[in-house]
Amino acid sequence: MNVIAETLAGVRLGPPQVHLNLALFPLIAEFDRIPRYLLLDDALERKLARVTEVSAEGRVPELAFENSSAEKILLVDGDELVGAKQNRILNLSILVGGGQKLTIPVSCVEQGRWRYGRSTPAEFASAGRTLFAKARARKMSQVTESMTTARGRAANQSQIWADVADKVAFCAVDSETLAMGDAYQSRADDLETIVSGFRPARRQVGAVVLIDGRVAGLELFDSSAAFARYLPKLVRSYALDAFETAGGQSAAATEPAVRSFLDRLRGAKAERFPALGQGEDIRLAGNGVAGGALILDNRVVHLAGFAV
Repeated sequence: MNVIAETLAGVRLGPPQVHLNLALFPLIAEFDRIPRYLLLDDALERKLARVTEVSAEGRVPELAFENSSAEKILLVDGDELVGAKQNRILNLSILVGGGQKLTIPVSCVEQGRWRYGRSTPAEFASAGRTLFAKARARKMSQVTESMTTARGRAANQSQIWADVADKVAFCAVDSETLAMGDAYQSRADDLETIVSGFRPARRQVGAVVLIDGRVAGLELFDSSAAFARYLPKLVRSYALDAFETAGGQSAAATEPAVRSFLDRLRGAKAERFPALGQGEDIRLAGNGVAGGALILDNRVVHLAGFAV
């Protein structure tokens, strides 16, 4: 049994939590663990890490990351960083060792800006949000294709810009720079209402998410503490997509659909690659799913999967 299958076999489904057309099935671990890393948001808040442009000129698909602490720091796929010349999202999850510096692969989610503004810091900060799920699923497949064809860890920047532009248009927001953040901000009150309706269960390390009764994706960490910290971002990212069909079907969360998705994820083709930081990357494709996992010491640190 491979490490992804072993990990998914080691969790059980909890009762679903439902809000309108959005449902989350908790993934409950038999044994909980203390995370052996800091999440990027915490590290930035504590000024234990710095994210900057790679040079004065900068490069759209790359940023410079410096871990100035003695602890590992986990950067999570899709998370948004704001500041410097333009806002970016992480192309995949990376575990950065203590004292390590890395060039990290990113994509832009703010099409109309390539400059420092008067009030724009030179260092990036966490936006407290991630790429909305529909676009993140496409990005997941793009990065996998890039890795399997030895073209690095790149996403299709034009497609991401198009996805962000569509979301900005749906939210009917006037965004001067076509920034994903403006779409989120336009629905901030609605999003926080939805976030308040979801609470992590005891030993919950992940969730399978459904929109309109159909499985959209999965997020899983190696500890309940890490998942609980990430849960508001997860809910916002799927809720922003769920708004597009709100008022239609109810969530109608069904356990058989969730179990079928988990089976397809277990059976997907898996390819292993050395990670940029510590551990290994496993990319999943086929069986109607796309996914990526970061592995350390034969243990899944973070796994994201989507129905495609």
